[in-house]
Amino acid sequence: MHRCVTAVAWLAALSGAACGGGGAHPATAPPPSPLPASPSASVAATPVPPTATPTPAPPPVTPTPTATCSTAAVLAAWTVQRLAEQTVVVPVQEADVAAVTSEVAAGAGGVLLFGSTAPADLGPALAALSSHAPGGVAPLVMTDEEGGDVQRMANLVGSLPSARQMGATMTPAQIQTLTAETGRRMRAAGVTMDLAPVLDLDGGAGPNDADADGTRSFSLSASVAAADGLAFAAGLESAGVVPVAKHFPGLGGAGANPDVAPASTLPWSTLQAAGLLPFSAAVQAGIPAIMVMDAAVPGLTTLPASLSPAVMGVLRTRLGFGGLVLTDSLSAVSVTAAGYTVPQAAAAALAAGADMVLFDGDPSAVPGLTAQTVQAITSAVQSGSLPRSRLEEAVRHVLAAKHLGLCG
Repeated sequence: MHRCVTAVAWLAALSGAACGGGGAHPATAPPPSPLPASPSASVAATPVPPTATPTPAPPPVTPTPTATCSTAAVLAAWTVQRLAEQTVVVPVQEADVAAVTSEVAAGAGGVLLFGSTAPADLGPALAALSSHAPGGVAPLVMTDEEGGDVQRMANLVGSLPSARQMGATMTPAQIQTLTAETGRRMRAAGVTMDLAPVLDLDGGAGPNDADADGTRSFSLSASVAAADGLAFAAGLESAGVVPVAKHFPGLGGAGANPDVAPASTLPWSTLQAAGLLPFSAAVQAGIPAIMVMDAAVPGLTTLPASLSPAVMGVLRTRLGFGGLVLTDSLSAVSVTAAGYTVPQAAAAALAAGADMVLFDGDPSAVPGLTAQTVQAITSAVQSGSLPRSRLEEAVRHVLAAKHLGLCG
């Protein structure tokens, strides 16, 4: 269910409000007719009519039970392939979104925009693309609009300072005001999800091949990163754009950029003391979506985090996160170096606990890679390595992020 979120709700304990309704009072029944003043005299003067045989009352009618519609019940009737399609995010150049019309028509759950300059007609182009979605279940349209060096559509939404600059020069309230306006412009252009904010703690010179974060991080201070990152997220959500906190459980200080080399984070004991804290705060504040990184976490998992049941267990069980979990790009070198193709990694990530899988690639390779990924997921269900119940749960999380029910 969608919530309207304010800065206070993101930065302090959430409070709930109960509402009740009143019904009309029952009408007062008329008083019974008075009895005769002298019953015996009335009986003597009036002949007694013959007693009529009473008509038996009809038997009570048992109402026919009506089936209760629920998203879970609807998904139980979907084919495995249709479920698999909803977990896949298809990459496309923002200047040519029609290139993935076939994938959206097949039921792709999301579309990831790449590029640096968005076309002026992006909104109408995305609306036309979404019109091909089966059953009216439009894809999430996402991009990376972080600020600084990472913006895909600054020409449409305006330039944002880097997270580091925001953290050093702006209050959380100012950040929220800024990203609320950015979110309104994103939404007007047809974008419904921003793969931001970065909640990692980093003070390096990146982003570059050695440091994935750098100026993408608000601060090395966990409290500052949490406050500023959640303000960034609150601004987006107030405009109807879904924010995605990343890169769980904390990519700051990693030994390499997992996009270009096998990478490991700081030790798990260190992350628990600092890097994990902004994500814990985000979960407590009700963040709707979290992205899991591709680096290994020494002391927790040797797998890329996006494929690790241990990492997903920390997020789902220890932190209690019940929202949408996305992988980082499964085309990353950290994933391929671990021995996984994109389709294999997609099935493994969903089995571990992710809900949506991301990848990138040359536009000419996207149709084939998408089809192979969907097939790998369906094959994993058929083999039993990915329970159908887990796949249905993933799709429920996808639909919840879309604020979409399947029952009217």
